[in-house]
Amino acid sequence: MKKYNLIILGSGPGGYVAAIRASQLGLNTAIVEKESLGGICLNWGCIPTKALLKSAQVFNYLKKASDYGLKINGYEKDFKSIIDRSRNISNSMSDGVKFLMKKNKIDIIEGHGKILNGKKVEVENNKKKTIIEADNIIIATGARSRELKTIPQDQKKVIGYREAMSLKSQPKKMIIIGSGAIGIEFAYFYNAIGTDVTIIEYQKNILPLEDEDISKQLERNFKKNGIKIYTNSEVISVEKNTKTVSAKFKTENKEEILSADIIISATGIKSNIENIGIEDIGIAVDKDKILVNDFYETNIPGYYAIGDITKGPALAHVASAEGILCVEKIAGHNVQKLDYNNIPGCTYSSPEVASVGMTEKQAKENGYDILIGKFPFSASGKAKASGNSEGFIKVIFDKKYGEWLGCHMIGEGVTDMIAEAVLGRKLETTGYEILKTVHPHPTMSEAVMEAVADAYGEVIHL
Repeated sequence: MKKYNLIILGSGPGGYVAAIRASQLGLNTAIVEKESLGGICLNWGCIPTKALLKSAQVFNYLKKASDYGLKINGYEKDFKSIIDRSRNISNSMSDGVKFLMKKNKIDIIEGHGKILNGKKVEVENNKKKTIIEADNIIIATGARSRELKTIPQDQKKVIGYREAMSLKSQPKKMIIIGSGAIGIEFAYFYNAIGTDVTIIEYQKNILPLEDEDISKQLERNFKKNGIKIYTNSEVISVEKNTKTVSAKFKTENKEEILSADIIISATGIKSNIENIGIEDIGIAVDKDKILVNDFYETNIPGYYAIGDITKGPALAHVASAEGILCVEKIAGHNVQKLDYNNIPGCTYSSPEVASVGMTEKQAKENGYDILIGKFPFSASGKAKASGNSEGFIKVIFDKKYGEWLGCHMIGEGVTDMIAEAVLGRKLETTGYEILKTVHPHPTMSEAVMEAVADAYGEVIHL
């Protein structure tokens, strides 16, 4: 029986990053993976969806070429090639993770892992079982598409995100149930390439976790592009036949039935905690999540859990951060717990959405006397020149101390801009310091400075 300092169950952005950091710290490490290195994010989530969205963006640019003084004739989309490009990018990234594992001398053990008492892991591959053991075990098994009883998935007519990015042919009509980041990104992609898209959302706004101003702006953009949106609506049932699938749903006023070729169920995620042995050794679970302390240790010493199977935000960058902190703690480093109030969230539709910190509603509910600043991209020279002037930056500060409470963005490229606010909040900067930080011109990023200036009554370009 081979013994390691650390065994990690799962190789997603939590698992493989934790493994690399463990190797850097001198821990003899193994990863157990039953499918593809990189996990869902790399193979069926974050990376391949961005490839699809880029194809949609380029297609939109071609449609608008005349706006830029260009004449293009005879362009068309090739759905299969779009899908193939996305899959090829994922495969190359997975190969990249393999290289990193080899470079850092991390053992990859293929098969289904099940944790046992005594800090052991049973790995089954092709009906052959082997047992390995370690000083510490990290569970990083991630999550999958949540399946609601009223919306059973058959992977043909009613599908999750995984099937949505590998369809054999483009649907003419599509219903998307749920409007979190996953639902919104698929809505944008399929609408952009010509599919008739309808969104059904249970909450009163799409992207319900975002600031209300952001959600309303995105809804306006989507409707302008032909996406139909039903909010405050609950799907009661779905019915399928050989050609179509229909959703029966209840709005505020009435019941409606819509038919489509495909329904994407984007109603959240379900933790992968079944059949991995946690019940056998008594690891505590609450509402589908493994309970951990500030440094990700479970109630059983030597067993840890990170990523989507714990109660933090189900985001790749959160899983990676948790994995690094967890491993550093195991190695005996003096580490600070993760600040979950300063985690950025991004949605890669067009326009993009990015945010960190409190919404306006949350700030008021927490009793803050606030300053709010907004700067529209319609007043940005760079945005105008690029032909993408929709959207705005919204900043929220505590009036008393100048604390940066929240930052909310919608527009072209804002997912690459939000880090300024994350860093500023991490360093406990004030609004006045951001206002007096010289930003480059002409850029999209200077809209942050302008929004802060608006909050303090010093805006120049409005």
